[in-house]
Formats: sequence, structure tokens, C-alpha cells
Amino acid sequence: MRTTNMIKTIAKKPFLLAPMVAVLLMLATAAYAAAPGVTGTNFAITATPAYISQPDGQMLYSWGYACSGGGTAAPTTINAPNACKGTMQIPGPTLIVTEGQTVTVTLTNNLPTAAGNTSILFPGLNVTTVCPDSASAGAPQRGLLTCEAVPGSSVAYSFTPTSPGTRAYYSGTQGDLQVEMGLYGAIIVLPNNNTVLGGCTAAQANNASAQAHWGENDFRLAAAAYDHPKTCYDREYLFQFSEMDPNIHTQAEAQVKIRVGCTAGLPGCSLQVPTEPYHPAYFMINGRSMPDDMDPNYAVEYPHQPYNGNPHMHPGEQVLLRVIGQGRWQHPFHEHGNHVRILGRDVNLILSQNDPNSLAGPLLFTTTTTPGLAMDGIFYFTGKGLNWDMYGHNPASKDGAAKLPCTPDAEGYNTLGTSYNAINYYEWCQDHDKPMQVSPFGDVAAGGPMTLPDPNLFTNGAWYGGSPYLGPNATLRATGCSSDPRANPSSCGNTGSTPPSGTIANSPSDEAGFAFMWHSHNEREITTNNIFPGGMLMMMLVDSREFVIDESN
Repeated sequence: MRTTNMIKTIAKKPFLLAPMVAVLLMLATAAYAAAPGVTGTNFAITATPAYISQPDGQMLYSWGYACSGGGTAAPTTINAPNACKGTMQIPGPTLIVTEGQTVTVTLTNNLPTAAGNTSILFPGLNVTTVCPDSASAGAPQRGLLTCEAVPGSSVAYSFTPTSPGTRAYYSGTQGDLQVEMGLYGAIIVLPNNNTVLGGCTAAQANNASAQAHWGENDFRLAAAAYDHPKTCYDREYLFQFSEMDPNIHTQAEAQVKIRVGCTAGLPGCSLQVPTEPYHPAYFMINGRSMPDDMDPNYAVEYPHQPYNGNPHMHPGEQVLLRVIGQGRWQHPFHEHGNHVRILGRDVNLILSQNDPNSLAGPLLFTTTTTPGLAMDGIFYFTGKGLNWDMYGHNPASKDGAAKLPCTPDAEGYNTLGTSYNAINYYEWCQDHDKPMQVSPFGDVAAGGPMTLPDPNLFTNGAWYGGSPYLGPNATLRATGCSSDPRANPSSCGNTGSTPPSGTIANSPSDEAGFAFMWHSHNEREITTNNIFPGGMLMMMLVDSREFVIDESN
């Protein structure tokens, strides 16, 4: 993938953040994602009710899946439960399995009796289950699409995934109601091709060395997304897009309460909840709306919404995006900063008809998902195309970090030798030492085409240090010091940053990255109950190499 000619479309210059974007940054906290879930071959899943929260303070009565046995947390992190604990969640537990291994999912129906039967569909998989045509009371029953569990009973589904990639699973019973109520989740199938995985290790040795040098851990689930050497990646995130109509949830809750104690199947013991007209007011990424989706995974304030949506990366990294459209609506999601190179859809790797060794997936401005569609793609940011030195190098500086070399490899990036030890690893060398500012405020080179506002008057956000430069060192040098603007910025104290260090969530002396807004291109979907900002919105933060991206939460 590193030789793929990807379009470097910089959709929004980081230093030209609109005031509202700065507000969004102030709301964000330092929390990171990955692709958390449970791994194993035998999973016990329970459908059960609970309440989920929204940023406007509403608690929505919902149904979801709980992993009640058989699964172990993956990747193992600080805050993740070390095994399935039986807590209902939306989306359901992400099932992380391996290509070629037989998987069994046992579903138990603990929904209210009035909700009736329930089931799980595994689209694209050959599923085996035991479901008699004439079932006795309490036994599984054959539904229209798959075997169903009656209230209080269980049914087991078995399948053997034959290809890696990302899939959806969801209720196959009265989908207009049960999927809306929250009965959906994701399956990640990992490749089982050791030859490909070995090739990825060799191809990405420099990035692995960079992570080791800076003390970062590797939270990937695998080295490649598919059984193909050009699907290698450096870090990964799973995004499930869904929506909810609170009126449906309110009516379901009210009818459940007046049907307590009724006998399943008898007249008057079935929910009659209209699902049309459909007016969703909540739009979610991994079960949360902005800004909740930028809090940590497994945060205690969201006991039934454990997964966040808060991606981070370093320049040059291949970021695998696993994207699923859940719910009933199409969601056009736009990742600012670059197009996304699609690897495959619904676990079907897209290859060239003329050359099976070449990828042929499209570059997408928006990763538009239809209900049930899953896709895998690579997001990539290097700074190429900015046409200025984003590290703020200045050969006349007294600061050694301002005079780092940039030796281009065959593709023009600073990756040769032991450059992975440097802050500017993977810098686009054509822009090295190229000034951006005509009259810099601090210790950066002058002569560029642009005059920036005084950083003391500039709007700042929680991930923004008042300059257009990547990394805390460059950010502090750009804002200057009261004593000597060309001194080592470590001597600047609070005078070397704007605002002073320690006054915001992410100090410029610690984390100073480029924030790109990732959001739905349906304007209604970036609101929470018609209030902006909210809904399907988050930030991708591109961090300088010296900032350690900790994905342990």
C-alpha cells in the first residue's frame, strides 16, 4: 500500500479552523480507540433491555446484545473487561474471529415477553443451526429468515468464515423494530495467511521500529486486513453508523410496561409499535453521539455504550478504517484530510481484473454506507501537498529539533536509515525548510507567502497550540518566548505557548497535532435532537511522532 498513488486531498488546512471547530476541540478529551471487541470461537450472546444515554441528557429504552460467556477482550487493554461480563451493549460485542475457524454463537432471548421471538442474521456466511419445523413450547422456532429463540430460550448458530474482512450481524426478526432498538453488531474476521503476515512485517519494519523507539504498543488485531500483501496497515478503527427514532423507543417502553406478565403468543401479548413514519433524532458512531464518542472505550459513564470513535495517527501510517452501515438510513461519512482507499466491501477484496496483485478499490470522498454494508479502507496522511514545512524547521535556530535533516527516499519521504528515531519521520522532503510565514512570531523560518495572526489573539482548542505546525516543539517555537525567541523552547515556560500550558485539556507542550473533523455529510446527522454539534461527528488527530498514542483505553 505504501506505493499506491493515493490522492492527497487536504480538505481543510489545520490552521484555518473555524470557531465552531475550535469549540469541538475544547469538548474533546485525550481518549483513543482501536477496534475493541471479544475474541474466541464460542460466544454466548444474550438479547436484553437497558437504557442508553445521549448528550442531551435523554435515556433511551433500548434492546442490545450482551456477551455473557466465551469471549476474551481483544485487544487486551487497561479498561477493557478481561472476559464477557454479561452487560447489554450497543452496538453488540464485536466478535473477533479467524478465517477458517468454526465459530458458534449461542443466542439467549431475555427480551421482555411482549417483544416476542428474536434471532441473529450473519449475512454472507453459511450458517448451520438446529431448528425443527414443529417446535415445542420453549424450543427454537423457524422464522422467515432464520431460526428464532422464543422468550426465555436459546438457539445456536455455527459458521466458518472463509475470507477475512469486516461484517455486520443483526436481528433477523421484525428488523424494522429490533434493529432500531439496538440489536446489531460487527464481526471482524482476521486473515490466517502466515505468508502474507510475514510479508507485512518486512514491509512495515520502519514503522514498527518508530513505534518501538517512542515506546508505543501495537494494538492492531492483525498485520493485514485481507490475505493480500498490499492490505497491510499500522493501526485500525471500527466505525458503526446508526440512528434512532426516540418515538419508537418510547412507545416500545410504554407497551412493555403494560404487558408485564403476559403469556407469549396469546392475544394482547405482542408489541404493536409503528415504525413509520420514521423520524430519527439521534445519530451515532459506535452507539455514541459527539462529544460522547470522544471519551474512552469502556468509560464508566456509558455502561451500555462501551466503544468510542476517536481516531489518532502519525504521518505516514496506514490507518485501516472498518466501516459498517447499521440501522435503516444511508450515511455519507466524510473523512477530512484525505480520500479513503477502499480495499473491499462485505469481505470481498477489490482486485484488478488484469492484475490480481493490484488493488482496484476506489478513492472515496465520503464512505457512504447503506444498511448492512461493510467496507474496509485505508486512510493516509503525510502532509504532502501542503506546500510548506509543517514541522517549522529553521536552519538558523538554536534548537536542534528545528534543524533536523530530511533525506528523501524513492518516494520523497524521510524514511531512510534510522530516521524513524526523528520527530520528522515520514516528512515530505520537498517541503523541508520551506517557510510558511512572512513574519513569524516565534522561532521559525521567515519568507513564506502567508502572514498569520498574532498567536496571542488566535482562537485555540484543546488539541491546538496556536500555530500551524505539527508537534509541541514546533508549536512552542512558533509562538516564541518572552526572553529569546530563538532559545530552546523548554526554557520558555508558560510564556512559550498560547494559551499557557496547563490551562486546557491538551497542553501545547504535550500534544499538538492536526485536527481533522470527520462527520456525516447529511447535515441533520451532525446534530443531537436538532442541536449542533452532535451526532455522527468526531475528530481525527494527526500527532507528531514524539507524542505516544496510547490505545489502552
